[in-house]
Amino acid sequence: MAMAAISALSIVASNSLNPCAFKGNAGNVRRGSLFASFPRLQVPHTKLGLRKHIQIGVICQAGATVTETSSSSIGRFRLDNLGPQRGSRKRNKRKGRGHAAGQGGSCGFGMRGQKSRSGPGVRHGFEGGQMPLYRRIPKLRGISGGMGAGLPKYVPVNLEDIEAAGFKDGEEVSLESLKSKGLINPSGRERRLPLKILGDGELTKKLTIKARAFSSSAKQKLESNGCTLITLPGRKKWVKPSVVKHLARADEYFARKRAEASN
Repeated sequence: MAMAAISALSIVASNSLNPCAFKGNAGNVRRGSLFASFPRLQVPHTKLGLRKHIQIGVICQAGATVTETSSSSIGRFRLDNLGPQRGSRKRNKRKGRGHAAGQGGSCGFGMRGQKSRSGPGVRHGFEGGQMPLYRRIPKLRGISGGMGAGLPKYVPVNLEDIEAAGFKDGEEVSLESLKSKGLINPSGRERRLPLKILGDGELTKKLTIKARAFSSSAKQKLESNGCTLITLPGRKKWVKPSVVKHLARADEYFARKRAEASN
């Protein structure tokens, strides 16, 4: 009888009632709300042994509802669940705040000595007076010793790049024309650098090329092809007017001395 009532209760509840989220004591359920739909269960449900089964069923059903809600919210970012990854942020050591903090006595600097005092301590590389390591090993010269690569002095362009740019016979190749063709796009410091022609590839067109410098291979190929090469002068270094005045007087003086010596 008890098992039949439980099965009937579960079938009717699954067909007509919404999922129940009741988490309390099943014995406190009102008779007029739940048992009014079941005329066969008008007898006290405690006598049928339903108290334990109803309570277990309600709690399991409520747990399933909560689990479904929490699983549906996994992977969604909201303002209330954002935060750093666990273990990525460490708390700072509270030094000098008592022995219970773990760093209360000497604050992790030991008992005595120069390294426990205030100030910079021992300089880097000092080994107590003996020959330090950076002086014991031999010197490394050149690139292996950390020599800088230096800054570029030119904007390099090869002959094969000029050939692919689509210049026609008789046209002029310069820094401005290469920019308009989209072949180069210097930025930052390179915008003030001059043009240099390198010799990779071949050039079949007869062009007029203006550049600050030409590599030896590029100059040989361009001259054999009949191109016109124009070497642009470099920018003069700025000199103070007083220095220019003294240099002019020195040139005049030595020119007069040479003229007197020749006579």
